Amino acid sequence: MRYLVALLVLSALSCVAQVEAAEVKGTSRIDAVTVFPSGAEVTRVGKVRLEGGDNVILFTDLPARAIHSSIRVEAKATGSLEIGSVDSRRTFLPRADDAIAASERKHVEDAIEKLKDDRAVLETAVQAAEMQKALIGNLAQLPTHPAPLGGAAVPQPDWGQLLGLIGERLAEAQKVVLDAQIKVRTVDRQIKDLEGKLASLAPAQEERTEVKVFVNAGASLEAEVSIRYQIGGASWVPYYDARLTSGSKAQAPKLQLARRASIQQRTGESWDEVVLALSTARPGAGTAAPELQPMTIDYEPDGAPARPTPVGGTSRSLSREATTLANKLGEVDEESKPHLRAGAEPQQAEERFAKIETQAFQAVYAIAGRVSVPATGEAKRVQIDEAQLDPALAVRAVPKRDQKAFLYAKVTMARGTPILPGQVSLFRDGTFVGNGRLPLLSPGEEHELGFGVDDAVRVRHAVAEDKRAESGLITSSKTDTRSYRITVKNLHERAIPVTIIDQIPVAQNADIKIELLGKSAPTRRDMDDKRGLLAWDMDVKPDEEKVVEFGYRVTWPAAKKITYGQGS
Repeated sequence: MRYLVALLVLSALSCVAQVEAAEVKGTSRIDAVTVFPSGAEVTRVGKVRLEGGDNVILFTDLPARAIHSSIRVEAKATGSLEIGSVDSRRTFLPRADDAIAASERKHVEDAIEKLKDDRAVLETAVQAAEMQKALIGNLAQLPTHPAPLGGAAVPQPDWGQLLGLIGERLAEAQKVVLDAQIKVRTVDRQIKDLEGKLASLAPAQEERTEVKVFVNAGASLEAEVSIRYQIGGASWVPYYDARLTSGSKAQAPKLQLARRASIQQRTGESWDEVVLALSTARPGAGTAAPELQPMTIDYEPDGAPARPTPVGGTSRSLSREATTLANKLGEVDEESKPHLRAGAEPQQAEERFAKIETQAFQAVYAIAGRVSVPATGEAKRVQIDEAQLDPALAVRAVPKRDQKAFLYAKVTMARGTPILPGQVSLFRDGTFVGNGRLPLLSPGEEHELGFGVDDAVRVRHAVAEDKRAESGLITSSKTDTRSYRITVKNLHERAIPVTIIDQIPVAQNADIKIELLGKSAPTRRDMDDKRGLLAWDMDVKPDEEKVVEFGYRVTWPAAKKITYGQGS
């Protein structure tokens, strides 16, 4: 019976040993990163060797800020391998010590040990000096001792000389004690400082994310495990170079639009030589549109205080894009040039562009080569692509505010991916003229870019008439009449479209009447849906001068006073 019980116990223990999975510790490295306008997805890769049966692969090198619900695990193996489940949790691990820190701790420990030995020597010297003081004190008691009875007379020493010698030796011993005590206090302070330094050099606890992958291997095999997770603290913003070649009478203008990106990250882990991609998706921008609650209206109760009427609906607003665009991004460094062999023909350097994958709801830019992005927040700038566009040049002027003409290039965005909002550096015929901004533009959408003052188009603005009058006998009214004369002259070798922009006042009261005057009727009124804004579009030939004459008359009751608001 006992033999049968022992056999059953051994069998049960064997089954438990077979059920218990072997734990394999793995290490991983960052292989690929996809950066979003806010946040990033990191892919880590680690290789492990597994025995047949159930195994638990343990990774403890993921950052603490990894979003647990985003962790996904995939694997490739040399044999049959099944992934059962994946667990993750926050944990604290001792921070790994490098050789420099270890040697520094050893140096501090040796220094503390030496100081403690020096302190022991000083304490021994103090004890010896105290014993010497005690002996000298005993000698000072000799003159007070009586002479022995019945004995022969003993010659008496020179007590004055002896006491003087005792005093000297006692002072020397006391000085030794004081000097040793001062040195002991100094050594104690040094030991305390070194012990504090040693405590700061002790291995610190570091918060990490631990991932356990439960797998079943059909036989002994090698596996490459990929762990994907999202993390905050990273972002990218686009910026652009727009290089306009204005052309000539015989050559059409060209515009080169180069798209670049600036990447920053403070995730706590350095991205060294990773496969980098930029995505326009925004995982953290919400998953569903907000809901509106019913808005009711009813009679106000009697005696209740007046309530302000809501304007524009409820105070709840739709979600807005949370990406903050960077300002004042510098141009990518282009000063580095390869050394040329003697006699070799110089060649123009070419830029590497990203591989663009356009999906239904996002665009992904795969950056060429492997890239390193430090975790310090320092900006890393990369090239995405460039497009050659055929612009239509035009001149725009607002002479009421500034008697200068400004050159604009109207372009149609290339097919492919949208243009995200960002800063654009503007170059005209190789000269940097300033910075502008590009809004969100869809493929095929038109947009105008300003390229600074065009000195070859002269614009003049003059006031032709400015007078006030009063009319009527019974119901008198007042009038305010103003007229302007604007001249435009083209000094280019080719004809160029010109747009002159001005305005007339807009009445805020029905009793105020406004009448447009002048010989030159505007081609557009309420330009860009702005009331009172006028535009005159014209083609001006070389050396041609055109004149715009317009004005307005304002009429209002004489008993009232009017005031001009902004823009008058």
